[in-house]
Amino acid sequence: MTSFAPDSIVLNRKLPLWYQVSQSLRASILGRSPQEPLRLPTEEQLAGHYGVSVLTMRQALKELEDEGLITRHRRRGTFIEPHARRGSPVRLLGSVDAIVAQQSGMTTELLDHGSVPVPGELTEFFPDVRQVSAYHRLRSDEKTGEPTNHARNYVRPELAARIGLDDLVRWPMTKVLRDVVGADISRITDTVEARLADPETAKLLHVPLLSPILHYTGVTYDAAGRPLDVAVIHYRGDRFSFTVTLDAT
Repeated sequence: MTSFAPDSIVLNRKLPLWYQVSQSLRASILGRSPQEPLRLPTEEQLAGHYGVSVLTMRQALKELEDEGLITRHRRRGTFIEPHARRGSPVRLLGSVDAIVAQQSGMTTELLDHGSVPVPGELTEFFPDVRQVSAYHRLRSDEKTGEPTNHARNYVRPELAARIGLDDLVRWPMTKVLRDVVGADISRITDTVEARLADPETAKLLHVPLLSPILHYTGVTYDAAGRPLDVAVIHYRGDRFSFTVTLDAT
């Protein structure tokens, strides 16, 4: 039986290897086409593919099994679960590839875009510009069509001039900045707060007014420490959880 072929990544030795591998494999699984095989390569083959130990690979697979994306059968192998629910945790640990994986398995609609004055609460991130390019997108579960989150990105105007709208429908802003624009991303800071759904969020996400949501703010910096993009995302509280993983080493 032909096995599913996951994407490759460059591992960051400052982050737990099992976590990076699990996020990369998760993105590959959620982004697979229906025609691709459901069976994964063996643990040994996957470990060789990612350049990690079998023990590390086993820990990464356990993460995906706990999430319900794969099932493991003694003597038969490991298989992608095609009908797994695509809700996911909001994780404050990872690389750019982990951020990309967070939005995999969703469809994206660009609601509006244009040049706007820097919002008052974001002036600390854009002290040298008066206008930024704003993009508002709605993301939905690709199988059910159920809305899961809506995001506003505020991007420096010189970078926005090189962003294609079609790319924003296909990929998260982080990937567009890195792989399309060629921005030198050095770090991303994440903040998550519990809030109540305002009228706009309640309408877009199909939830009751004042129901719990997760309010996420992510700031992307270049190597010089200059903010390139600020993302403000509202996640449905019944579809996402907040998870922090601390490395004790």
